[in-house]
Amino acid sequence: MRLPRLLAVALLLCALPAFAGDFTVEYRVKFLPGEGVAEVSLQYSPGEGRIRELDFSMDPDRYDAVRGDGRLERSDDRLSWRPPARGGSLHWRYRIDRQRRDSGYDARITRDWTIVRGDHLVPSFRGRFSSGAQGEATLRFELPRDWGVDTPFKRMGTEPVFAIAHDDRRLARPVGWMIAGDLGIRREFIEGMEVGVAAPKGEPVRRNEMLAFINLVAPEMQMAFGALPEKVLIVMAGEGMWRGGLSGPRSLYLHSERPIISENGTSTLVHELVHVVTRISGASGDDWITEGIAEFYSIELLRRTGLLSEARAERAFEWMRNHGRNVATLKSNRSQGPRTARAVTLFRELDAEIRTRTDEAHSLDDVVRALIPLRRVSTEQLREVVETLSGRPSRVLQTGLL
Repeated sequence: MRLPRLLAVALLLCALPAFAGDFTVEYRVKFLPGEGVAEVSLQYSPGEGRIRELDFSMDPDRYDAVRGDGRLERSDDRLSWRPPARGGSLHWRYRIDRQRRDSGYDARITRDWTIVRGDHLVPSFRGRFSSGAQGEATLRFELPRDWGVDTPFKRMGTEPVFAIAHDDRRLARPVGWMIAGDLGIRREFIEGMEVGVAAPKGEPVRRNEMLAFINLVAPEMQMAFGALPEKVLIVMAGEGMWRGGLSGPRSLYLHSERPIISENGTSTLVHELVHVVTRISGASGDDWITEGIAEFYSIELLRRTGLLSEARAERAFEWMRNHGRNVATLKSNRSQGPRTARAVTLFRELDAEIRTRTDEAHSLDDVVRALIPLRRVSTEQLREVVETLSGRPSRVLQTGLL
């Protein structure tokens, strides 16, 4: 009879593990403001799948007090951990305060708050796993009294526990900007994206104004680049912190005194949001691509929303042309200042070329959407994408600057 057989199959399926072939990892973080450190641990439980080895990049000047179950080997800035077959834990301490070129902190802990990147709390690692194993990872915080916390990830219930979004790794890390302490946070859902603006209480942060600004920009960003992240966290602080902006996965840091729109017509907030949404980086020597795209759209998206008039947007692009007029080459591993300004001018010329050649059927927006899946982009790949869209090689990209 077919029914008993189907019932037997159903019962067998129900008896299988919920994540057959998976293992679980919980990253735990405890902030110790009085000592300037975070105590971090990795709690590993095997399922059908196993972690064979994790090989971390751990600078001994920043990571210490390393201990764990199983086999540990440390050599210079590498740490190899082979956990027991039954599972186990690995522990270390991370010194948080980091100065960025002597001009301010880009990670800091005080008695009232901390701003830090998760990819520093849990350093990068290479892993060996059993065949087909895929990790499920969460992030749990143990906080000082009256502290709150937010991360680029979705909270699981009311406890300070977050589900780490899957990436293309067998075991995901909790990367991106994080903030904890006595905080003021405002949130809003914009075009399906949860946006949080968080800063220590008492900081001069116009949270509601920033959310209103993003409400205007996000629809244009979605039209230009496609799907927006599920969540973006913006962390801010002032005194002692680096006075710029820095993007990370699904998150960004911005100094609390940075204007939403600068006098030259650009926006650090939009620039960093473009990095967060596109996640494009330049190949070796091609940082001008990612920085030029972000700065171009920091003007262009404001123009499209009406936050910059046509006349003021034109003045902003002219400022870029003048600022970058003496640049002889765009090739560099670090594009900034005049070099990025010259890249903005090139991308504006490229946008005009594509629009003319395709009778407005395509634009630089289409180029960026084609580059997003590549993540790490070279000049040659940019040329290939433009040629595919416009039907022939770009004259703009034949410049001696490249």
